[in-house]
Amino acid sequence: MTLATAQTQTVDRRAAAMDSENVTSPELLRLREKYEGLTGAPLLEALIKEEFLGEIAVVSSFGAESAVLLHMVSQIDPATPVLFLNTGKLFGETLRYRDRLQDKLGLTDLRAIGPHPDDVNAKDPDGVLWNSNPDDCCFIRKVLPLERGLKPFRASITGRKRFQTSTRAAMHAIEEEKVRMGEGTRFKINPLALWDLDDLEAYLDKYKLPRHPLVKDGYPSIGCMPCTSRVKEGGSYRDGRWAGLDKDECGIHLPANTDGDGI
Repeated sequence: MTLATAQTQTVDRRAAAMDSENVTSPELLRLREKYEGLTGAPLLEALIKEEFLGEIAVVSSFGAESAVLLHMVSQIDPATPVLFLNTGKLFGETLRYRDRLQDKLGLTDLRAIGPHPDDVNAKDPDGVLWNSNPDDCCFIRKVLPLERGLKPFRASITGRKRFQTSTRAAMHAIEEEKVRMGEGTRFKINPLALWDLDDLEAYLDKYKLPRHPLVKDGYPSIGCMPCTSRVKEGGSYRDGRWAGLDKDECGIHLPANTDGDGI
């Protein structure tokens, strides 16, 4: 599916940059009731080894706190597929951090996915779309590639937390959404939804996990290089993402018709 085809299915550019609608089904209600109160590794183990055996993948940006989720997954099943969105605009430090974590954690099925060349040639041949239309840039470099990468799976695992943005403040540990390309739904698992920064730091310390090298340089939340900046002392966690714009999400985690990063 090229960008031109995708655009015919959208009402406007902002709608195009949003993810699929959240839905509710008997299966979702069953899962929520069965695993109510579980977070972190216990929830992950049940869903990876029982509910979605062989049908679930991790979505990771290898950003500031990614080591926590990836370490949990590696302890449960290091062969769990990990989808890494290589947008072509990432920091070199992120790519090196990815390689370091893959080696340290023993992840055996890391899949780098990126934008389709036809989409880039049609909308961003000069590579500067991020400057004029960040929503469209996110759409071709994140939203579409991820949807293609998730097509074989019934469920995805994310590292989202409620404290990160207002659009995540009420999210559930287990969600269900309509797929963008084709029929049906997909489950989205957020095992760290209720964790805060202290929880994450404690976990990183406990297991002696390496931090993303940019965190100590003032980047508490890390995305693509052109759209990520340092946060001044006393600033908020997400101040460095699309600074100065009315935007704090790339679209891959937003329901349709919701204005709004990533993983």
